[in-house]
Amino acid sequence: MARLRKQAEAGRKTSKSEGLKKPSGAQGPSNRELEREAVPVGARVNRRAADRLRGGHLWAYANEIETLEAGREAEPGLIPVADARGILIGTALYSPVSQIALRLVSRDAIDEAGWLDLLESRLRASIVRRGPMLNPENDSCRLCFSEADELPGLVVDKYGDLIIAQLLTKGLDNSAVRGVCVRVLRETLEPASILERPDPRIRELEGITAPGTAPLWAASAQEPATRAIFHLNGLSFHYDANSGQKTGAFLDQHTNYAAARDWAKRLGCTTRALDVCCYQGGFSLHLAQVCQQVIGVDASRSSLEVAEQNLDVNRPYLKGTVDWVEADAFELLRGWSDAGEEFDAIVLDPPAFAKTRRAVEGALRGYKELNLRALRMLKPGGLLVTCSCSHHVSGQELQGAVAAAAADAHRRVRILERRGASLDHPVIVNLPETEYLKCLVLQVD
Repeated sequence: MARLRKQAEAGRKTSKSEGLKKPSGAQGPSNRELEREAVPVGARVNRRAADRLRGGHLWAYANEIETLEAGREAEPGLIPVADARGILIGTALYSPVSQIALRLVSRDAIDEAGWLDLLESRLRASIVRRGPMLNPENDSCRLCFSEADELPGLVVDKYGDLIIAQLLTKGLDNSAVRGVCVRVLRETLEPASILERPDPRIRELEGITAPGTAPLWAASAQEPATRAIFHLNGLSFHYDANSGQKTGAFLDQHTNYAAARDWAKRLGCTTRALDVCCYQGGFSLHLAQVCQQVIGVDASRSSLEVAEQNLDVNRPYLKGTVDWVEADAFELLRGWSDAGEEFDAIVLDPPAFAKTRRAVEGALRGYKELNLRALRMLKPGGLLVTCSCSHHVSGQELQGAVAAAAADAHRRVRILERRGASLDHPVIVNLPETEYLKCLVLQVD
């Protein structure tokens, strides 16, 4: 035993004196190799951020930056990022005002020219991936989905022959980036117009300059196109680049529109349907292909005016009537459920109730209330399609809110399908933020 202890002590002394020496054939850099790789960098992040970035995520927050190159506080753009030891992690777009201060664009050290080359190749690749999704009956989709397509902050949507770009981080707010985007989109899609329409809230948070109303490019300089009729699942929808929420329409619900219609037909829930928070009528018009009567409810008069235009252009393809009601969803459903209104199918597609993690508790109360009122109005065997577009509310939490509502309503609810955003909004497993839309298809006994 004494001999074994001496050998163990000798081994510990050897390890300590040689300092993390790699065994023969082991992988990974030595201390000397790490020292050679350590280079002066623009930003050093703490261990939590470094581990997350090396694990495949692309964000580092402002409070995770330990040191920053002098002068970078007021200078957005491309910046190398390292861990606390100075070991390079990659190159990121830096925003001095955003809480998401760093968005990784490469695992290597690259300069501006290298970044623009990556931007071009990745944008082309994202467009190619969407090619199989486009056809005459579906001529619209999200061409580029920011981090999900390795282009943090860049969102590009196609509505017929109009292209709408959103530059959602300060590091993209420059003429070189816009020039590459316009050139790639022109060469690959031949659009009528390319316009920039950033989300107003994000533009304010990121300190992005307000774009002009004129297109970035137009096939007709004298009469640039800003309106179009686009198609989803064979139905037609009006799009106006100078109005609407976000970029104008909710393309992420594309396949869920068709699923709601198909499930209503499959279950025989085709007499009376209700679409709550209907916006411009996506679910309503799809349900009207199989239902005798559909009511769409929204608090926005301007949205309902567009919904009426969409109804007019689709009337030849609809089986039932569609009526629009301008009202607050909570108040209306409370009154109707108390009055004993009944429906065969109900869709709930409210706006994001939880824009931050702190808002989740209140959001879940809202989801429970909406679902409770819907459950009280559904006929036995009825269809409930309930959605949440709040990233901070998980699918399990949404299902829990529905379960609590079902208990209060004394209804038995069966899950037919769990759905998410359409395939042009891909989910990346290392980026949980890309999975934001949850959709439950339920049968209510």
